[in-house]
Amino acid sequence: MNATAAYQGPPELTLVRVFTEWTFDPVIALLLILLGAWYVLAMRRVRAAGGEWAVSRAVNFLGLGLGSAVLATMSFVGVYDGVLFWVRALQIITLLAITPMFLAGGAPFTLLLAALPEDRRARAERALRGRFARLLTFPPVGTVLLILTPWVLYFTPLYELVLRNGAADAAAKVAILAIGFLYFWARLQADPMPHEYPHLVSVGITFAEAIFDGALGLALIFMTHPIAASYYASLHRPWGPSVRMDHVIGGGVLWMVGDLAGLPFLGALFARMFRQDQKDAKAIDRELDAQAARERAAAPAVDGRAEEPEMMRPWWETDPVLSKRYGTGNGPD
Repeated sequence: MNATAAYQGPPELTLVRVFTEWTFDPVIALLLILLGAWYVLAMRRVRAAGGEWAVSRAVNFLGLGLGSAVLATMSFVGVYDGVLFWVRALQIITLLAITPMFLAGGAPFTLLLAALPEDRRARAERALRGRFARLLTFPPVGTVLLILTPWVLYFTPLYELVLRNGAADAAAKVAILAIGFLYFWARLQADPMPHEYPHLVSVGITFAEAIFDGALGLALIFMTHPIAASYYASLHRPWGPSVRMDHVIGGGVLWMVGDLAGLPFLGALFARMFRQDQKDAKAIDRELDAQAARERAAAPAVDGRAEEPEMMRPWWETDPVLSKRYGTGNGPD
């Protein structure tokens, strides 16, 4: 029997089949249907009660989040994830670093609290701010889990088990999604958290995580013996790259896609930082206006009119160096 006759997998992957090949993953499909149905019902409940829910959050969760999960498991990626190493790599990095980012951007815990009755809402808020949630959202926890997950998957027998066992495959996909969501829940801080951390911490963690992505990609590219080589050789795939070249491409996919996935995350972080700065500036302006109003109210009356309080002097007039230089005050000699 020749190699072509022994091969039992999907047909050769072509550009056309990238768009036309589809499969059905019952476990992931059920999970996505449940998540999507809950999100839509909760959103409708909030709006029926007179509340508002941003369309951008719904687009993140329902469109980009669940949609990317469908593409990663039921498009050509799901069809060829057991045949090509690089396709499985694309699936893993999508479920770990892309889908969870958009799901977290949909603020599902905020929606949960808004949709719950007040008595149950209080219990949910306590849980989201409790000791266990504090541990999960502590920055090193999610970061270590995110970084270690692909290393453990690739450099233990778990990877070949996932390839050969459908139940292990489904469990691994769900676990990867959960770990990714935990990471982005703590980093984006779009939902309530036990303790909020400066966004600059998340920026630093993102760059550190990119270094580990690159290290993993390079490790896979330059490995002498491809991972699960016996499994891929046993497929007798008559088309596409060799087992070795497939492995190299997969390492590049993990490296490049992982780094590219960090760009929208950094964009979201900087956008949140900008909005927070605007919010803080408005709060400071309100406090200064209130202080000026109190000073006007407390100013003594002169000729039946309230004396205007002394205007606040610009900071440079009281600066010890600039005031001396420009003659606006008494600076140091």
